[in-house]
Amino acid sequence: MIQSQKKWLISRPDEQLVHELETALSIPSVCAKVLVSRGFKSVEDAKQFLYITEEQIHNPFLLNGMDALVARVHQAIGAGERIMVYGDYDADGITSTTIMMKVLELMGADVLFKIPNRFIDGYGPSERLFQEAFDEGVTLIITVDNGISGHAAIQFAKDLGMDVIVTDHHEPGETLPPADIIIHPGLKDATYPFSHLAGVGVAFKVAHALIGEIPKEFYYLVAIGTIADLVSLTGENRYFVQQGIKQMQRTDSIAIEALANVSGVEISTINEETVGFMFGPRINAVGRLGEAAPGVELFLTEEPNYALAIANILNEKNKERQAIVKEITDEAVEMIENANVIDGPSVIVVGKKDWNPGVLGIVASKLVEKYYRPAIVLGFDEEKQMAKGSARSIEGFHMYKEIAKNSDIVPHFGGHPMAAGMTLSLEYVETFRNRLNEQAKIALTDEQLVPIVSIDVPLEMEEISTESIESLQKLAPFGMDFAKPVYCIENVEVSSVRKIGSAQNHVKMELKQGITLLDAIGFGKGDLADEIAPAAKLSFIGDLQINEWNGRKKPQLMIQDAKTNEWQLFDIRGIRQEKRWLPMIPLEQTIFVAFHEQTIAHFRSVIPKDIWLVAELLEQQVHADFVTILDLPSDEKELNQLLEYQEWQRIYAHFYADESTYFEGLPTRDQFKWYFSFLAKRKTFALKQHIHELAKHTGWSQKTINFMSKVFFELNFVRIEGGSLVVNENLAKQDLSEAPAYQQRAKEIELEQKLLYAPYIELKQWFEERRAGQTVPEEEQKWI
Repeated sequence: MIQSQKKWLISRPDEQLVHELETALSIPSVCAKVLVSRGFKSVEDAKQFLYITEEQIHNPFLLNGMDALVARVHQAIGAGERIMVYGDYDADGITSTTIMMKVLELMGADVLFKIPNRFIDGYGPSERLFQEAFDEGVTLIITVDNGISGHAAIQFAKDLGMDVIVTDHHEPGETLPPADIIIHPGLKDATYPFSHLAGVGVAFKVAHALIGEIPKEFYYLVAIGTIADLVSLTGENRYFVQQGIKQMQRTDSIAIEALANVSGVEISTINEETVGFMFGPRINAVGRLGEAAPGVELFLTEEPNYALAIANILNEKNKERQAIVKEITDEAVEMIENANVIDGPSVIVVGKKDWNPGVLGIVASKLVEKYYRPAIVLGFDEEKQMAKGSARSIEGFHMYKEIAKNSDIVPHFGGHPMAAGMTLSLEYVETFRNRLNEQAKIALTDEQLVPIVSIDVPLEMEEISTESIESLQKLAPFGMDFAKPVYCIENVEVSSVRKIGSAQNHVKMELKQGITLLDAIGFGKGDLADEIAPAAKLSFIGDLQINEWNGRKKPQLMIQDAKTNEWQLFDIRGIRQEKRWLPMIPLEQTIFVAFHEQTIAHFRSVIPKDIWLVAELLEQQVHADFVTILDLPSDEKELNQLLEYQEWQRIYAHFYADESTYFEGLPTRDQFKWYFSFLAKRKTFALKQHIHELAKHTGWSQKTINFMSKVFFELNFVRIEGGSLVVNENLAKQDLSEAPAYQQRAKEIELEQKLLYAPYIELKQWFEERRAGQTVPEEEQKWI
């Protein structure tokens, strides 16, 4: 058995509807299955999704306050007022700032931008920067991607005499800030038909309203901010990202060219994954470690060399960020493991002095990925006696609302259901941890603590081709609320498997279903190679990609998870060197058993666990998932008892035998006849003294001679006097098979034949029959 790492929820799409979409839309079955599993129930709905148009873009004046914003901005420009765009330090905030700067400059405004330093100002509106703006002559502040929770700072700006327009998309609190105008698609009284815009999406709507037409030249900026901020890729967000990616693929933007250069990306191949995993982290890096302004300057500059220089700075900052993340993550994991707090519904809350606040959200995400618990990671400032950090959550635990229940001790926080940021006094960290853990017991069930993977499409391998994989691009872009499909291939053979990579921590295999073969690779899944027994059938989930090598394209499964409910037999018979088979056995889940004391003595120094005699194991009622059988029983019944004891998920069969009885065999009747005649002629034979000469004369082993002597003794043909064999008189006729030693030797030979020397497939069948409780008549057993 191989246990999956996550709970699989497999969608089984309606085959008739799949066929209907496949035929009407001329798409492969793989593509049609994804659409059906995602809820498309008609050809028309699917067609509208596949061929999305500009009609998805809503009128920006449906946003409450937009008329007032346009009027106030035109008033400011007409009067020559200085305007400040106040952004945020992540990719969404940087692209939001860029759009607002570009459109205001296009309109002829006197405009500047400021972005808070997360270490000095923290998240959101800053009194320090608002004062600085006032001193520089600013009379109108427009926030982008922040402001909805900046009550105090906005009131401060108002008291200075400045007007404030808030444009934001973050979760609003119970009360709204005292801004002059608020543009937010998700307020309670909002009339806008799509509430999932990123901050950059809101800025785009403002730009649309200000210039009176769709500012299509900004699609690429909207795409970057929307993807990086992990908002829903449905509705108009899907259209923005789709168009933005196309724009980047044929870009004349020197910023995109510079980012592609430092990321090692070919511009024509840019997609949502490029943005999410290559561009986004680099844009975010500057704001995580210091000033985010260079990110905006990258998108505003028209000088290619300057753009490349900034992109290189972003790239170096990202490398620095990666090193810091690894160091903090390692420290956090050590804290968690030492505290042993991952038990039942719970929230991870860890913190330490001088942890960089700029990367704590990433660390929290890694902890959620590892432990599948909500996680809060805090950096402690002992001088100010404050803790500041980030949170990431799991389904079922609304992070923003749960933190809000603690507003008496967490005065500053903001975010979403799945992510948040906060600041609190160091003295309340332990109280905060305890409260959240009590809240988790109410909000979460044990079942919710098992990570779930939703699988769109169970496929037959014959459906997989380079053409069908390429067709999936019609469904892109993928992201939040329209995730990249996860594919499932069920009950397939693994025709070959091997570990790859310098550390042997990856696995490459070939899967087989009927006559169809498929390459598969699992990064970081090298241990899987040790878990797959011969002839086992496994199910896999993962992503389908095209592997191109030397101009040849082949489909390939990128393995995310694997499982089989079959019990598995691992054949380690005949491997004398323990170092060759012991490392493949998961020690914590395995019991090592032996039938003989001498076997335990033989292995005691090399196996780092207790070795149980089978009889003691059964008596003590010790349980484990896997068992390693070290030697052969004297009787088949002993092994049957072990198999009946529990349903072992894995059996590792070693069957160590110091000497093989099978190859020694049973002496023939002619041998017995000759040996008895030899003894009868002499009446008395000093066996111990002359066995060496007898063995040399007959060509038999001393073991064989001793065995035949024991059989004669048990049948009362001879007796032992003073170390000599003495032939008895008046012998009763008996068959050799009546001797217990003869019977035992016959059993041992049969067991060795069945267990030690049988081909793997026959050994597996032997175990199958006994696991199923079947009794197979001896005459029907076909052993070689």
